[in-house]
Amino acid sequence: MIRTPAALFAALALVAAACTALDSTSPAPDGSAGFPITIDAPSGPVTVDARPTKIVSLSPTATEILFAIEAGDQVAAVDDQSNYPEDAPVTDMTGFSPNIEAIAALGADLVVLGFDPGEVVAALDAVGIPAIVHPAAVDLDDAYTQIEQLGAATGHVAEAAAVVAGMRENIARIAGETDAGGATYYHELDPTLYSATSATFAGAIYGMLGLVNIADAAPDPDGFGYPQLSPEHIVSEDPDLVFLADTKCCGQNTATVADRPGWNTMRAVQRGTIVELDDDVASRWGPRVVEFMETVAAAIGALVDG
Repeated sequence: MIRTPAALFAALALVAAACTALDSTSPAPDGSAGFPITIDAPSGPVTVDARPTKIVSLSPTATEILFAIEAGDQVAAVDDQSNYPEDAPVTDMTGFSPNIEAIAALGADLVVLGFDPGEVVAALDAVGIPAIVHPAAVDLDDAYTQIEQLGAATGHVAEAAAVVAGMRENIARIAGETDAGGATYYHELDPTLYSATSATFAGAIYGMLGLVNIADAAPDPDGFGYPQLSPEHIVSEDPDLVFLADTKCCGQNTATVADRPGWNTMRAVQRGTIVELDDDVASRWGPRVVEFMETVAAAIGALVDG
């Protein structure tokens, strides 16, 4: 299970904000990418000399993408938070403080990270290992570009294109079939009431389905889109829907929410419109975004029908 501490959301958002335009590499005429190939990643141009066979993924989202584009058999190791798919080769490595020696000992020929925790990319470059940094996507276009770039870097251009096409089709379908009509919602990141505004990736997904975010009206001192709400703000806003993205990390559920002081007066508690999300699906921007969107759409449907 991935769990990014609330304090890290701002740091990830800061990196992402500087990288809103990600240029993907164009495929060769036959639909495959030739090597060597240079990827215009957010961290700068990255050249991959040959089709990698020992990829190390230190990003749970990147791990999901690599397996979705059929590059799973090229993945030698993934970090301790990469819990999907089940057959991913999980190790005790961490993306928060990567061990360069351990990565080199695996014979890694490509490393993918969610962020650079401090000169890691430079250290990998010094030992001849290319590294792609793909920070938290700020919108769907960012997510699509990351998928396409990993497809190019691994020799799976066609497979990546198919994944993106499938995501686009399903997301358009779900959005076209769903309209919350301005119903309000609260998205919870942890029990200390950190949330996500409409300016974030998750917030944009909710917005596509016609939901109004109560976090948008809350103070956001850092300006990264992840404010900490007060209990009074949430209760007074009385959202129609509550989405819990802290069920796995922090044991939150419908019962724990109902037991919070004053929350039993809220419509979502009284109507039972509290949605227990899978933390991982709700926090990653890979192909399972479609699954997240379907869950939200189903909750909207139940609210409207009810």
